[in-house]
Amino acid sequence: MKKIFTLLLLTVILSSFAQSKLDLSYYLPKNVTYNKNIPTPKSIIGHEVGEWHITHDKLLYYMKALAKVSDRIVIEERGKTYEDRPLILLKITSPKNHNNLENIRKKHIEATENIAIDISNLPVVVYQGFSIHGNEASGANAALVAAYHLAAAEGNEIENLLQNTVVLFDPCMNPDGVQRFSYWANSNKSKNINPDPNDREYTEIWPRGRTNHYWFDMNRDWLPVQLSESKSRVKTFHEWLPNILTDHHEMGSNSTFFFQPGIQSRTHPLTPKLNQELTKEIATYHAKAFDQLGSLYYSEESFDDFYYGKGSTFPDINGGIGILFEQGSSRGHAQETDNGILTFPFTIRNQFTATLSTLEAANSMRVKLLKYQQNFYKNSKSFEKQKAIVFGDEKDAAKTYHLADVLHRHKIKIHEIKSDFNEGNIKFKKGNSYAVPLNQKNIRLINAMFDVRKNFKDSLFYDVSAWTFNHAFGVDFSKDVSLSKVGKEIKTPTLKEGKVTIKSDVGYLLPWNEYYTPRALNTILNKGLRAKVAMKNFKNGGNNFDYGTIFIPVQNQNLNSLELFKFLSEIAENNFVDITGVNTGLNQGIDLGSNNFRNVKKQKVAVLVGDGISPSDAGEIWHLFDQRFDMHITKLDVSNFRRMDISKYTTIILPNTSSLSAVIESKLREWTNNGGVLIGYKNAARWLANSKFIRLDFKTKKTEEIKNVTFENRRLHFGAQVIGGAIFETSLDRSHPINFGYKNTKLALFRNSTLFIKPSKSSFSNPIKYTSNPLLSGYISKPNLKLLKETVPFKASQLGRGKVIVFTDNTNFRAFWYGTNKLLMNAVFFGDKM
Repeated sequence: MKKIFTLLLLTVILSSFAQSKLDLSYYLPKNVTYNKNIPTPKSIIGHEVGEWHITHDKLLYYMKALAKVSDRIVIEERGKTYEDRPLILLKITSPKNHNNLENIRKKHIEATENIAIDISNLPVVVYQGFSIHGNEASGANAALVAAYHLAAAEGNEIENLLQNTVVLFDPCMNPDGVQRFSYWANSNKSKNINPDPNDREYTEIWPRGRTNHYWFDMNRDWLPVQLSESKSRVKTFHEWLPNILTDHHEMGSNSTFFFQPGIQSRTHPLTPKLNQELTKEIATYHAKAFDQLGSLYYSEESFDDFYYGKGSTFPDINGGIGILFEQGSSRGHAQETDNGILTFPFTIRNQFTATLSTLEAANSMRVKLLKYQQNFYKNSKSFEKQKAIVFGDEKDAAKTYHLADVLHRHKIKIHEIKSDFNEGNIKFKKGNSYAVPLNQKNIRLINAMFDVRKNFKDSLFYDVSAWTFNHAFGVDFSKDVSLSKVGKEIKTPTLKEGKVTIKSDVGYLLPWNEYYTPRALNTILNKGLRAKVAMKNFKNGGNNFDYGTIFIPVQNQNLNSLELFKFLSEIAENNFVDITGVNTGLNQGIDLGSNNFRNVKKQKVAVLVGDGISPSDAGEIWHLFDQRFDMHITKLDVSNFRRMDISKYTTIILPNTSSLSAVIESKLREWTNNGGVLIGYKNAARWLANSKFIRLDFKTKKTEEIKNVTFENRRLHFGAQVIGGAIFETSLDRSHPINFGYKNTKLALFRNSTLFIKPSKSSFSNPIKYTSNPLLSGYISKPNLKLLKETVPFKASQLGRGKVIVFTDNTNFRAFWYGTNKLLMNAVFFGDKM
């Protein structure tokens, strides 16, 4: 009887919801009049906000329509997504401010550089960003209402707000993801809205709409700045240095609404205490607004401000206040939850309410926020030193350049070094090294990017606990270098084009050290040319050549000697590599005709994607091949794998996955036995071991024994045993093909798993091995650290005529771990030689 009553009540509620006419007034504040000359969202997009999920094209149309008629808005197109959608920004302020906007911006920046600047009459700058996760759609939909309100609201209150505020309005931070998710939600919507969580509407298919085109979580890329969307956004940030940045998200459907501050013990130590105090003061405005609305909320119970790569934390190390909003998600149009039926319009209204409460706080706290930012940079001088940090790689200019480019995007001054010099055992080569003086404005940001931290107040992290950039890029690094070694400032870092030294009738040598050598080799092989790889070191013409050097002979090629020289010259120029033409095949060490030069095959690579595969791990691999190395990689969906002919692939990559079907297992086993190279990452390694593709001996992880853990803290106790993301030192056997191209015997690896593989008894089978004191930066529990010591993150084994290769961790993490990308490329091109 109780169930019947509940169903009847639910039917009445839903019927009422479905039949009631949704109107813009549902969202807007009471007692505010609106300019009738400003178009409402419905008049442009054809439906009421919240009736359907907004598609990016319609959102774009509306924002352009507003900018066309409102003297409060100008619109800027800052770039394109990978799917060629515009990345727009609305600058919203009073007409009077618009007439002087560039001067306002310059004065705002000048105030951060000169404490004598009077900020009392300057506008406060607020960046409001919506739906960086595409399937957290209430944010982008709320942007429609917020933009209309800011353009059309009338009266002294809005005029005062806009005179005192410059709003940098980013209505959709992830156009590709929003478009993907809106298609899903709208195509599965019923006329009679069904809130049953089991309905297909609420369970989108792989890879879901959270991510961008390459399946990256863009809310982790504010600091690394590797994605096209992030580059546009970070450029705007540094041009304006907003006082507040809001980041509108969604969370689980059974939750209410969260606003910061988060858990205080998980705030990064480099963030000033006053930052969190101001965040808490701003929170009182949110609380007041939500109390008036009757919406439930919470704060300081979850989430954190530790990793500076998130939108809500990145401002904290740049003199601003970052604020995370998390709304319980309807995921579609209405869903049953622990708090009753959660409708899409309700979630939109909450996000819009938080948008307005932020602006109210910014206006009321304007002088306080401006003064905080001004003092942030004044106080930063206490961190300055009359020293510099220097980073580089004498044999790899490209990855060094890419680190310099990240710093440049963050408005950090970089310099060349005056001349080659040695710092301890490290050689820094002019042209392959950069210096960063520590007596500059963004010293706190520099400290954050190169931060090394091993001790923590709290052992739980919402994201990674370490991201130290010199380790991520795999460059040599020295701090506290004398400014006497620093040369002139580099306004914009560039990468020098490569060249071929001389035309040869014998052959050409391509060292494997440079970052873009895989792209060069792939182009050579795709041209139908023969190439070989050196399995040993040698010397030719007085020049030393290392393991992995690629030899392109002149004889028996499908190009004559002149054509080959011209083609390789193009390769060198386009891939920033130097190729050495040789006059003789007689070397010190192995000669060019030696069997220690092994043929390298043209590669045809595939990666498994689909249900059960980690989208982010798969996307990072796709991005690496497609964007960095211009290599084709075929995405094989597990749902269609049964019907595919996989015999044409030389390499198949299994991203992080814990289970694959018996059909996939059988086909992969047959393919590998016939000569394929199978590469597995993270949990795929365990699956491959369990499926008898490779023999691995895992260590069993142990829980750290902590006494007197209360029931309340039980989750924290077990969460502390996770390696959420830290950096560890390994030792390398440089003669092994997996390590070709690395000049040092030590390499930093990123790890966020608890897979511990015991080393083999034969030392030559352990070419990468964690050292006895491996922790470089980040959090790991004591038992896990003990287990990790002297284990191996890599294994290779024979299976029939093929090879099985496993990595315990991601070598391509978030696209900014340039330092370990070569490991995957080595597995692809030289896997058959391991």
